[in-house]
Amino acid sequence: MKAIVWLVFLVLMAFWTGLVALTEQLSQWLLATMASGQVGELATLTGQWPVPAWLGLWVDTAWLQSLQEAGVGLVQWLSQVMPSSQSLMSWISPVLWLGWGLGSLLLLVAAVMGHMLLGRGGSALRKGLKL
Repeated sequence: MKAIVWLVFLVLMAFWTGLVALTEQLSQWLLATMASGQVGELATLTGQWPVPAWLGLWVDTAWLQSLQEAGVGLVQWLSQVMPSSQSLMSWISPVLWLGWGLGSLLLLVAAVMGHMLLGRGGSALRKGLKL
């Protein structure tokens, strides 16, 4: 059972590390695109995307169009208001990896506690069988 605890820990750590690495890469790409001004163009193109007719069966197309317009407005506003993306890039990566470290520590503590609880439960079970 202890091996299962550590296997679950390793799987969760792999997912957690992958999620943080993906988030860091995505944020670096997004900030670089915002700095180059391509995000505003991309948002405008996305806002012009026609809503497929088949989607109208499940979702109100007028609602989707208003959602598109709101998204375009938000992205264009962010590209004008955001401070220099270079300054954001310098601290966003360390903050993400600090969060990874804290999450990893929590996972490790949980795995150690599970290991210890299984050890105590097993010894109590063995003592119970000897009686």
